[in-house]
Amino acid sequence: MTPGKKRTLSIPAFAKVNLCLHVVGKRPDSYHELRTTFQTISLHDTLKLSLIPGKRGNTAEISMQCTDPDLPAGPENLVVRAISAIAQEIGFSGSVSAHLEKKIPVARGLGGGSSDAAATLIAMLRLTKAKLPLARLIEIAAGLGADVPFFLFGGRALAVNRGDEIYPMEDGPRRTVVVVSPKGIGVSTKEAYEWLAPELTRLSKPNRIWKFCALCWSRQEGLSNDFEGPVFSRHPRLGEIRADLLKRGAVDAALAGSGSAVFGVFRNPARARRAARAFPEDSVFVTETVSRERYGRAMGWRVSR
Repeated sequence: MTPGKKRTLSIPAFAKVNLCLHVVGKRPDSYHELRTTFQTISLHDTLKLSLIPGKRGNTAEISMQCTDPDLPAGPENLVVRAISAIAQEIGFSGSVSAHLEKKIPVARGLGGGSSDAAATLIAMLRLTKAKLPLARLIEIAAGLGADVPFFLFGGRALAVNRGDEIYPMEDGPRRTVVVVSPKGIGVSTKEAYEWLAPELTRLSKPNRIWKFCALCWSRQEGLSNDFEGPVFSRHPRLGEIRADLLKRGAVDAALAGSGSAVFGVFRNPARARRAARAFPEDSVFVTETVSRERYGRAMGWRVSR
């Protein structure tokens, strides 16, 4: 790139839900072995990235602003970490400024931070026109977080190991998804795994794993999430939200990731909008599923194995 020439790009960072989420057990490296199906939805943050190339050999100067004052904007932020990782990998030197408009609720199981990181990697490669082998890009993404590689693909995908080994699946029909982010209830991922730990031996029976695989690869719309039992028992209102979504016409409903958001899948958009009005105290988003093709167009990015 020509030193001193500023380039700017705005890019969406879509949320996700887990259609199926099965925790097999704890691995020797202290991570958990997962089997999950990710699905991108239209709820999204917006990342604006600007860069000015500098002389080769210098390190990248990174600055960041975020519309959510509760999110750190320093080196611990996933956007900053992603800029640093990809700049080092492609040998970029100069200044990079990021502005993140947050719409995805934080710490609700919707993958906002991971999606922001993946969007940053994509934006940096688009702005610099740098090329990386896909395997290396996935490796960098996985180093930022287990969910980050999925957001390089979008659409619907099966994920195994820590959730970082991705197998794109055929997209299902477009569905309306109502996401309820409950007021005053937060569930940290660490807590959720601690609550689930006593159940892992029971949950890891082979017949459950086979059942999970059959469900994931089928065309059915049934949802399942191993975290629901322990999380709902400690936060009964989340189970009540799920029941309300079903009562109001959802085909199925489930906890998002390890929580605390709950989502319902609707075939009828008008019915979904009516159901959303039943939760006036909470943050509610009426969204829809995003196919891999639509995701690629929105990101200006296409990736294939």
